[in-house]
Amino acid sequence: MVNIQQIKQRYGIIGNSEALNRAIDVAVQVAPTDLSVLITGESGTGKEVFPQIIHQHSIRKHGSYVAVNCGAIPEGTIDSELFGHEKGAFTGAYSDRKGYFEEANEGTIFLDEIGELPLATQVRLLRVLESGEFMRVGSSRILKTNVRVVAATNVNLEKAIKEGKFREDLFYRLNSVPINIPPLRERVEDIYLLFRKFAADFADRYRMPAVKLDQSAREMLERYRWPGNIRQLKNITEQISIIEKERVLTASDLQKYLPYHEGDSLPALIGDREHQFGGTDFSNEREILYKVLFDMKRDMNDLKKLVLEILQHGNDVSLKGDNAEIIQNLYQDTAQDLTNPQLLKDGTIVPFSQSRQNNTATEEHHNIEDTEEFVEESLSLEEKEVELIKKALEKHSGKRKQAAKELGISERTLYRKIKEHNIEG
Repeated sequence: MVNIQQIKQRYGIIGNSEALNRAIDVAVQVAPTDLSVLITGESGTGKEVFPQIIHQHSIRKHGSYVAVNCGAIPEGTIDSELFGHEKGAFTGAYSDRKGYFEEANEGTIFLDEIGELPLATQVRLLRVLESGEFMRVGSSRILKTNVRVVAATNVNLEKAIKEGKFREDLFYRLNSVPINIPPLRERVEDIYLLFRKFAADFADRYRMPAVKLDQSAREMLERYRWPGNIRQLKNITEQISIIEKERVLTASDLQKYLPYHEGDSLPALIGDREHQFGGTDFSNEREILYKVLFDMKRDMNDLKKLVLEILQHGNDVSLKGDNAEIIQNLYQDTAQDLTNPQLLKDGTIVPFSQSRQNNTATEEHHNIEDTEEFVEESLSLEEKEVELIKKALEKHSGKRKQAAKELGISERTLYRKIKEHNIEG
């Protein structure tokens, strides 16, 4: 049995999180087979290492290993790149050319950013996966190839299928064995280990002492969400190594290198990875709902403070602290004017003045009802959502792109919401 620690050392993998170890273990277990593998994970998580692990532990390790970035090849030439072309097939085709699938025969081909493939190319790829057959561009001759396909993506392919951007049959053909690479924010115990490794590497490269973090800086490093994952951590470590003169950094030093990302203050939803690969309508709508709920909670607290202020001291009270402290402070401030303070069932404090003239006045005081009208605020999430969208559109003069950015959702989601709720603007 292959030792996971040895694999980490061989391929330079840093970390001990359970999710990372699980991904490595699955890669090793599936390597001896010829099953297609789909590797998913956010950008910057290190997906490109796992196809190499699969290839080197397979029976094809002595064959070719070809890595192709599908997102970097123009749509007009990608068929030629993958499957080759015949002389004269198009302008500039001065000779026959083998494609990557021919070059990788008896070996492994790694298709990175598979979600960027055009639909027409997806059809050709599906045929290769099912029968090993393909044709060069400009040729009618069927060729055969024996190749192991490993694909990777940082987008949600199931969402792309619903939008008609990715073929469902190709997805299930590629997804014979799925491997998910966890984002860095789910590997908190590995963040400081990675920082130390990168700091040591850059210290050796630039011939300077390695930067270190004090306890406060380390805590900040581990609390940050790292939207760019390992790639972002490595870049920031390099910046710090070059720019900072002090070799021991504090939290204030580190803060200068951690860019603010909208949404970082929202709860981190771990476990449902659907939103991690390109985002979905559901996750964007969920962020709107969080904002609505937070605003509602703040409004309710403000309303409670305002009511207490009006009942006890008119407009002269400066309210501070939480509700319990407010009530206590108000009671202490008015102690000299209270002979028998009463707490009604609804939580309202009603003072009795020492200057009561007679029992009739006292009785009338007991019978006084609070005539202040409280308008119950609507708790409908749909109404709050519509209200937020209208405010955003009004703020940005109807410019939907800017309004969508303000709301923290995609422009496409905003268009759908406007149509769904029949919002003008």
